[in-house]
Amino acid sequence: MIQAPFHILFSGGVTGGHLFPGLAVAERLVALRPEAKITFAGAGRSLDRQAVFEAGFDYLGVPCHATPRRLVEVPRFLTTNRKGFRKAARFLRENRIDAVVGLGGYASVPAARAAAHAGIPLVLLEQNLVPGRATRWLARSAKLVLLSFSETRTQLHTQGKTLVVGNPVREAFRSTTPAAKSQTKKPRLLVLGGSQGARELNEQVPRALYRCRATLSSWEILHQSGSPSHADAASLYRKFGLPARVVPFVHDMAALMKSADLVIARAGGTTLAELAVTGTPAVLCPLHTAADDHQRRNAEYFAAQGAAKLVDAHTVGCRLDVHLGDEIEPLLTCAQERAALSAGMTRLARPDAAERAAQRILELAGADVFAAPAPLLSGGAAVEIGG
Repeated sequence: MIQAPFHILFSGGVTGGHLFPGLAVAERLVALRPEAKITFAGAGRSLDRQAVFEAGFDYLGVPCHATPRRLVEVPRFLTTNRKGFRKAARFLRENRIDAVVGLGGYASVPAARAAAHAGIPLVLLEQNLVPGRATRWLARSAKLVLLSFSETRTQLHTQGKTLVVGNPVREAFRSTTPAAKSQTKKPRLLVLGGSQGARELNEQVPRALYRCRATLSSWEILHQSGSPSHADAASLYRKFGLPARVVPFVHDMAALMKSADLVIARAGGTTLAELAVTGTPAVLCPLHTAADDHQRRNAEYFAAQGAAKLVDAHTVGCRLDVHLGDEIEPLLTCAQERAALSAGMTRLARPDAAERAAQRILELAGADVFAAPAPLLSGGAAVEIGG
């Protein structure tokens, strides 16, 4: 049995879909064992740092590079990731890390590899039905792979070391506090373009909604565009005469998602988990260029369970705005159809995923999950770790 306080390192980030489940599990770890020390390691993206600091955890920037698409990128890929491995290994050694949690994506790899090399328990968290490259590569070295879908098991070579817990979501999404509804008293249509901007959605959704403009007169439209194409999306709504509020980023996504009567979104695993926990009906437009087409597979699963409508123009061979408009219009006019999708979402929800993941991580770290927490000796602010 280790002596408290113990130290858990979460490795990954770059996208909110990878980072936010890690923050959800870290929240529960601290709730179970308040003396636990938590550090996040990642590529150093400013949005990652900000989210981690706001949650009260430390952050370590680690050099890393995505899998090269061109031969000319290979030397930089090898050099950068070697530097990241060495920096992570030094941090693990100097800070006596008890377990490392890989969150997926290329930013998770250096610290996860260093943990495996040092004999430190490695846990992987896979958010999607189709496991990502990092999960597939690191699974052989992991003590445990925590899955969101049971169907993922057959796609890994470590079937004896997997556990389906669901995709962890943050406490704000799990809270039963009622969300504030629109001040206009109108039903709210929420469009999620992603923190980095989903250009296709930002261009095609206003066109699709224009096709439903008569029905939409009784709705409020809120479109989260991401920063890169915020101005273009706002301009399109003005061009089509649609009274939409377009914002680059949403700081309280949980409250906004709970207040929505219908959502149009991509189909990343974390977005779907948040929609399920909040019981929010959705029309899913998977990103067709996502690795291994994993978003389409996620969306197909949810659609088959009666939890969402799937719009995949690349499969049916028609324009996205046409297909999307055809799917949205009946949902705008029929509250019963939206209620059926909401019930489907709720059936797929795993609100205890973060708790279950935290308990297993504590067990692998050698901590007594149910021990009385040790007193906190200090409570300093979160810091960025150099070195």
